[in-house]
Parts: sequence; structure tokens; C-alpha cells
Amino acid sequence: MTNVIPEDYLDLFEKRAFASLATLMPDGSPQVTPVWVLYREPYVIINSAKGRVKDRNMRRDPRVAVAIRDPEDPYRYLGIQGHVVEITEEGARDVIDQMAKKYEGRESYGGPPDETRVTYKIEVDNVWGNG
Repeated sequence: MTNVIPEDYLDLFEKRAFASLATLMPDGSPQVTPVWVLYREPYVIINSAKGRVKDRNMRRDPRVAVAIRDPEDPYRYLGIQGHVVEITEEGARDVIDQMAKKYEGRESYGGPPDETRVTYKIEVDNVWGNG
């Protein structure tokens, strides 16, 4: 395994490819959520609303796993194990707007006006792919 995302899988971050984010619950059991994802070398970027289960889990335990499947070929995927190195509200609304553009073609995410958005930078520890 390596901690560098192979060049031939970088296209997954440009496509409308949803990711599955695995975090750890307080009892150690896994929790998996579909998420939008960006790659800003060397970090995998996730965005969520403050207070959600994945937010609480990543604040408590930074270890995560991410799987991204190619929407054109479900047998082609990228798996990532990593850890959250930064959690910030600063600029998080801009990040979710970028994701809304990528995934839905909208200029703005919208969402509840009282929702606090949070961005998580994930450092890659291990990466593997198939297809």
C-alpha cells in the first residue's frame, strides 16, 4: 500500500463519484455515510454540518476510511485509509458550494440558513484501487 493517490485514479475526484465515508462510533463500531468529496493534494476533503454523527465521530477519533466508486464502472474504485488533520468552519460554506457545483450543477448549496458547515482535511495513510 501507498499513501499517494495514483494518477490513474485522480479522475474519480473530478467525476460525480459519490464516496462512502467510514468513521468510528464511541463503542468502536463503524458508521458509513455517503458523502461528496474533493481532492486538494495532498488532502481528501469532506464537508458536513456541525453536530451530525460523522462530525462528532471525526472530532473524537480522526481515523477514517473512504471508498470512491467510478459511476461509469462500479467495479473500479479507490479505497483510502487516513486520518483527519484539520477540522474548520472557516471557508466551509465555499467548499460545500464547490461540491454542489460538482455534484448537482448548482452555484450554491443552500441548506438551512442556521446550519454550520464544517470542512475536514483527511491525510492519506494507505490507498489502493481496483479496475
